[in-house]
Parts: sequence; C-alpha cells; structure tokens
Amino acid sequence: MDEKVRERHALFELREWTLGQILDHTVARFPDGEAVVYADREYRLTWREFAAVVDRFAKGLMALGVKKGEKVAVWATNVPYWVALQFATAKIGAILLTVNTNYREHELRYLLTHSECENIFIIDRMRDHDFIDTLYSIAPELRTGIRGELRCKSLPHLKRVCFLGVEKHRGMYSVPEILALSMMTDDEAYRERQASLDPWDVINMQYTSGTTGFPRGVMLTHVGIGLNGYWIGRHQKFSEKDRLCLAVPLFHCYGCVLGVMACVNHGTTLVILETFDPLKALSAVDGERCTAIYGVPTMFLAELEHKLFKRFDMSSLRTGMMSGSVCPEPLMRRVVEEMNMKEITICYGLTEASPVMTQSDVNAPLSVRCETVGCAMPGVEVRIGESQTCEEVPRGQVGEILCRGYNVMKGYYKLPEETAQAVSPDGWLHSGDLGIMDDRGYVRVTGRIKDMIIRGGENVYPREVEEFLLTMDGVLDVQVVAVPSRKYGEEAAAFVIPRPGSDMLPEDVRDFCRGKISWHKIPKYVALVDAFPLTASGKIQKYKLRELAAQRWAEATQ
Repeated sequence: MDEKVRERHALFELREWTLGQILDHTVARFPDGEAVVYADREYRLTWREFAAVVDRFAKGLMALGVKKGEKVAVWATNVPYWVALQFATAKIGAILLTVNTNYREHELRYLLTHSECENIFIIDRMRDHDFIDTLYSIAPELRTGIRGELRCKSLPHLKRVCFLGVEKHRGMYSVPEILALSMMTDDEAYRERQASLDPWDVINMQYTSGTTGFPRGVMLTHVGIGLNGYWIGRHQKFSEKDRLCLAVPLFHCYGCVLGVMACVNHGTTLVILETFDPLKALSAVDGERCTAIYGVPTMFLAELEHKLFKRFDMSSLRTGMMSGSVCPEPLMRRVVEEMNMKEITICYGLTEASPVMTQSDVNAPLSVRCETVGCAMPGVEVRIGESQTCEEVPRGQVGEILCRGYNVMKGYYKLPEETAQAVSPDGWLHSGDLGIMDDRGYVRVTGRIKDMIIRGGENVYPREVEEFLLTMDGVLDVQVVAVPSRKYGEEAAAFVIPRPGSDMLPEDVRDFCRGKISWHKIPKYVALVDAFPLTASGKIQKYKLRELAAQRWAEATQ
C-alpha cells in the first residue's frame, strides 16, 4: 500500500481484509442465517451453505488452471451463482470483470480485447439477445476447439468459456462440471493461494458506461469495495435481521458493492431478482418481509405507479437506497410515505470511487436526505474544488466534487494518461460533477460539468430546472439538456414525461416557468415523451437526449 495513503488513514481504522476474509468472518458469526434467496424459485442458501459453494467454485476454477491475476468476465443477469462467482474469484486472486448485459457484439469484442480477458462466464440470453450466438460469432473456434484450450484468432488471450448455469454448450464448462472439478484441488493449495493475496490487490474491474468515448476498465481493490460496502451497510443500520430486495444489476457497482458487499459485511440476507420487474419486486418485499430495497428513481416510480401496488404489504420496509441518478424530492417523499421507507438513504459516487463518496444518514431530517447526498464516508476525504488545481473553494460555492481515500481506483486498465487526468498527483479523484458543500459538510450535487448549460454567458444547472418542473401538475418526470445555439451558444431543452391522463401541451411547460424562475433558465424547447433512454442499470442517458435535442431543434444553430 502507498505510504502516503496509509498516512492519510492514520486516524481512521482501516480494515485491510480480502473479500474472502470478510465472507469467512460473516459465516463464523451467522452460519445458519439466510444468505442468498431467489423467492421466485425457492432457491435458499444459509451463510454456511453459500460459503461451501464459494469454496467448491474457487477450487474448481483453480483446477481449470485459473491463475492469480487472471481476468474472469461475467456476462449475465442476476442469476444464481453470480454472487458465488464474485467471491470464488476473489478467494483465488482472480479479477472479476463485470460486463454490461446491454452489450452487443461490437462492445463485447472491445471489452474482451482491451482487458486481455482470459476467462468468461455467460448465460444463454436476455430478452431477444442470444449471448451464446454472439460469443460464437466473436470466437468461432469455440464450436470446434477443446474445452479449456481455446485458440481464438480474434481474442488471443481468451482461454476458457463457461456457462453460468447447469446446461451444457459446445466448448464451454457448466457450473456443475466446475464444482465437480474442485476435488482436483487440495485444501493446502487452496489455503496457499488465499495466503498469497494482498488486500490492496485489484480484485474487480468494471468498465464505465462509455457515454463519452470508449469504455474504460476501472481497477478496484479488496479494501476499496470491501470497506466501502461495510460503511454503506452500517449507515443503513444493516444487521443479520435485515433482508435486502436487490433488483438492480449485479454487473454494476450498485448491485455488487452497494448491494452484495453491504449485505455480506453485516450478515444481511440478499433477496435477489434476476431482472427488474416492478411486480416481482413488490411481491418479493411482501413475501420475504424485506426490510430494505434498492433502486434508481425510475424503478421506484414504476413500483409506486403499478396498478397493483396497493395490494402488497410494504410495512416490513425500513430503509433502502435511491441512487444512480438525480433523486427528485417529490419521489423521495412518496417512497417514504407510501413504501414505509422512513430510513431511506442516498449514496453518491462513481465507479472509480468503489463507488461511494458520500451517504446520507438515516437519522438526518428527510429534508436533508432529499436535498443533499449526505457527508463524506468515514476514511474518505471529500472537497469541492477547482477542477484544474483541486484547490478547495469556500463553503457554499460551486465547484467540482473531489474525493481521496482508500476507495479511489488503482487506475484505468492500460490507460495511464486517462488515469492521470482522473486522479491528481495528490490522490484527488475527479468526479466530473459540480456541487456545493455547506458548513456541516453536507454535499449537494448541482449537475455534471459537461451537462452545465452556458447560455449567453449565464450558467444554467439542469438539475435546478428539473426540480422546479417536477412541481408542475401533470409532470411525471423531466430531463433538461443543452441544445447548441448559434445566437447564445446553448439553449435549454426539456424532455417531459406527462402523467397518465394529462392533456399537457409543450407551451404549458414554458408558461408555468414564466415569472417563477430566471428567464435564461426557462427551456427554449420542450418535448413530451413516453420514456427516457436508459442504461442497463437504469441510469438516464443524457448524452442521447442531447443528441436527440440537437437533431430535433437543428434550427437553433442556423
């Protein structure tokens, strides 16, 4: 570990554990507590049973020849064995490489090539996308080659392909076969492999969503995601008595860190949904008496607006998290009041920060939890600074949100220049977000640096306009983006999703703004839409809205 980092943590209890040590500690405390549940198929494992699967999986991977430091990609929805694979790879020092389930052939080829990935686990399909056919098209040698000895011309580093399930497919190992191979690895070799691990080793690699340019592989450590998960769970008061309904994708930090690592650290039961469905989420909360549920705003909105919502009992809920994108205050209040989530929290961060930098406290007034993203996590320094110098700006002034601590990534894989741009020589990670910090240390996000609209020299922060428009009757959701303008440089455009049954017109939106917000903040253009473009993890893709706005209102540049 870098001595400068260690010095900064001198006054902080820095728990330097591997993910395997975290799991073993939980198993020792709660061996018979439920660890993983899939309510729709009565799949249930206690912590003792889950750990046994992890150990067999890990020894099976060693028997296949997976070495310390090798990448093991997982391209799958939240199927059983996903979480076991997460810990099996960690226990043998392999690097879990999570793959966005929305990826298609071009994106998968890029990721496997850039990461120099040696192993991949896949499922058969997601909706209309056949994952197996996609991989066969990228690596046709898989159909005829010997399992475990793949020689692929287009993917020279790829050695092994495995199916994350029980079915058999040509050129692939199935999970039962890998578990059976575990007997070929003796216990002493397994213990030696675990003893060779350093808690500061890279253990997880996640490729950013790539909204600008090609995706970049973020290298995260045992300590980074393990300790981050501990504090995320602690801030929600997680214990072995809690049960989390996890409906967000495991390939995303929200799922595999905020969800899995928060639960494993505290012995909290994971009630996992294979894919998000509002009806299944509501049913899981009711049937499993979940005390917490996670989601992005669009997920909570889908649950609240479901026609059968009132038939389900939400009284067991206590806490949970709304993160991933801007959390509108009206929606937060509905979640608290209608879903009984009195202790809901918000986390803020980015993948490069393992991923959480700040989190709100369950005991803070709801107004604070609605208006801010909380304070810095223990062991993490957060400041509002100048983007170029990282120098701190006075409290109450807008600047870039920066963080420094155990959670900062080791870098982008094979991208030293991009890493140097993201992390200062002093260790400050650039978030790319604008924010304000008050005298108590609470942070409020005001927008993305690249999302900020500069109209004729006036700064317009999209979030401010969005929150105002959400107070308008008939507005269900709204996103504000920039439109290139020849006259003013940029104009504001609003994409509005009306409430069902609303007879709203675009001009009504502008009329609502007049006299209530500054004239330069009033959207010049308004479009009524049915939905926003989303990533697989539910984040709104503003860059696509910006592209659409530029095409739709091209006259602005004339």
